[in-house]
Amino acid sequence: MKKLILIGGTMGVGKTATSSLLKQKLNQSVFLDGDWCWDMHPFVVNRETKAMVMNNIVYQLNQFISCSEIENIIFCWVMHEQSIIDEILSRVDINHCHVYTFSLICSDDTLKAHLQTDIDAGIRSQDIIERSLERMKLYKQLNTIKIDISHSTIDETAEKIYKILNAK
Repeated sequence: MKKLILIGGTMGVGKTATSSLLKQKLNQSVFLDGDWCWDMHPFVVNRETKAMVMNNIVYQLNQFISCSEIENIIFCWVMHEQSIIDEILSRVDINHCHVYTFSLICSDDTLKAHLQTDIDAGIRSQDIIERSLERMKLYKQLNTIKIDISHSTIDETAEKIYKILNAK
């Protein structure tokens, strides 16, 4: 049976890096970053673009699920509300999938350090820290498996998820 693996977390927590490594650890795997489905300039958030990105994500996930060559589908995105996860799962064909939903969480200091590295590199602006810290609180309320990355490398985080996926 296929595995559909959803990895959520606030901005800068390490979703993309973890998912990329996890893809390498799993056989017949594919990785979709939700941000790739919404990579536009300028970045506009409104009802129309939110619907567009959700349609893009659902379409791509269903394509991966229907492909016989793919057994492990990894999807990451800022899924900070249960309704986002629920909408995705209600619109993809999970009849022949084991579904795993994870949230990457960490301490405020760890998140600030991750984000400051990106700010220093010019990848993000300073205002991301406050917005990301606010969203972090929301992940504790979700119906997901929580993985605290505060004292873990990206490889250790990917390995933790790998072990959960392969537990007998």
